Amino acid sequence: MIPSPQSKPAQNLPDNGSIREHDGKICIYIDGYWIRYYAPPPNTMAEKRELIYSLRRRVFHHTEQGINSPGWRLEIARKYYDTEVDPVRKRVKAAMLAGSLFNRATDIFTNVVDLEEKGIHVDESNELLKQCEACFIEALELGKQVKHFSGEEGVDELWGEPFKAFSMPIDKFFESRYVKLAQTFKAIDDVIDRMIDVFSKVDGFEKVLPLLDELREASKTEVETMRRDEAIYEVWPRYVAAKEALGSFKPSGLAAGKGDVRYWEDGMRLLGAGRDVVSYLAGVRVPMPVTTANFMANCDLFEQNGSLDSEYTIPDHCFT
Repeated sequence: MIPSPQSKPAQNLPDNGSIREHDGKICIYIDGYWIRYYAPPPNTMAEKRELIYSLRRRVFHHTEQGINSPGWRLEIARKYYDTEVDPVRKRVKAAMLAGSLFNRATDIFTNVVDLEEKGIHVDESNELLKQCEACFIEALELGKQVKHFSGEEGVDELWGEPFKAFSMPIDKFFESRYVKLAQTFKAIDDVIDRMIDVFSKVDGFEKVLPLLDELREASKTEVETMRRDEAIYEVWPRYVAAKEALGSFKPSGLAAGKGDVRYWEDGMRLLGAGRDVVSYLAGVRVPMPVTTANFMANCDLFEQNGSLDSEYTIPDHCFT
């Protein structure tokens, strides 16, 4: 079941999991947010296969390059991982092994579904399904070492979703996804709120504030909308336009040669970094706590110093 919020405000808010029309669309209420609702498909092997395919595309789209190693090369990937001693290279080989395991599990499950569709039932105790489960579990463990394509942090939660889709009824999987979407909404709100707080105090950046609010709403709408929904033809252009508007923003009122040029330049760097963080969150649709914390620290640095750079001195021992 969808968990209840830890604390419920005094006002009469809906219960978690409430489904009703909100803002012109059918939504589900989770931890303070109304999220576009999609009824789960039937809990069949064929539907699970399509769900796992979709999750596989998402994992490899949002993670570092070069790790989509095919399932038939699993033994080769494991050999190179087991024999590597350099810690940096071993991490990358762990990511490649995770990719092979993920693809092997998907290959097995696909063939099991093909047999089912031909009338050949495969029991859950069958060795094929046991091997499929083992591959998903090991991929989940190794996936902790896989980085987001930005390089900032791992996104191991993405690796957990295929195993959930394999092991849980589809309706329960959908429930767990709505919780993650609500957490992503919260992360986007936190980033945008912090940006508005910072830039509301910077002369010349007044016109960026409504652009940030538009990015907030467009991003959350993109997060909640499935690609198969016709609404994506309105949602995706709005989201892209919001990002482009922020990317083309220029502060106003700066005279040539004015002493605070560096302050504005770093403000623009911070603005671009914030846009990227929101884009990452909207893409992976799960929280990214390390990336978000790093950005918040940069906001603090900018507020305190008027710059994103801390003083750094090369240690004396580097010259000896």
